[in-house]
Amino acid sequence: DASMMHVSLTDGRVISVPIIWFPLLSDATPEQREKYEIGGGGVSLHWPEIDEDLSVANLLAGADLSST
Repeated sequence: DASMMHVSLTDGRVISVPIIWFPLLSDATPEQREKYEIGGGGVSLHWPEIDEDLSVANLLAGADLSST
């Protein structure tokens, strides 16, 4: 949605994180955010139009907002 990214895992869990944690995604248009690829056998997400890569492991661990 407009403020949260929801990632459904194959084991049934859903990870929801604020898009604001990821500046490139936050600045992207909704259309750009919708164009993603699942990589590494399901361990990463890639948005080619904005050159953003996120790992599922990092999403599960949470964000370190002190580094932003």
